Amino acid sequence: MTQVIDSKGYRLNVGIILANDAGRVFWARRAGQQAWQFPQGGIRRNEQPVEAMYRELAEETGLQPHQVELMGQTREWLYYQLPARYIRRRSYPVCIGQKQCWFMLRLIADDRHVDVAATDQPEFDDWCWVDYWQPPQEVIFFKRAVYRRALRELEPLLLSAHAAKQAAAAARG
Repeated sequence: MTQVIDSKGYRLNVGIILANDAGRVFWARRAGQQAWQFPQGGIRRNEQPVEAMYRELAEETGLQPHQVELMGQTREWLYYQLPARYIRRRSYPVCIGQKQCWFMLRLIADDRHVDVAATDQPEFDDWCWVDYWQPPQEVIFFKRAVYRRALRELEPLLLSAHAAKQAAAAARG
């Protein structure tokens, strides 16, 4: 797959915050590492961010579009730069970081449908549900600020959905 890198050196990418009904978020361990992160991945040439998000969701979690509810996305691209030691100077074009569109999804299927080994080369080898604000504390240091920005911007979507569910439950009795 050809990476799409903009004229400033940022790889176009999507990030996925997948929440359950309890407001906890999907947190996955990169295969063979002790590094945990949200699902994310590059946008292919001629692919829209939402298309890339659903493709990455299926590749990294085994979930299909009908098993999630798309709650929203960040208004603008969020950027992070790679530390110098992670920049591959011999590749062309040189990628200095990522330019990400973040999506908030709610799992509407049973979580037994999650399958991090859904592809021949899985990104993740384990996953769990964690508290909403745990990921920025645990993700690799250079992604922390972008995680906080995405979570801060998208949190109202989760809070309003949770409030609506509580109101509906109270109305039922």
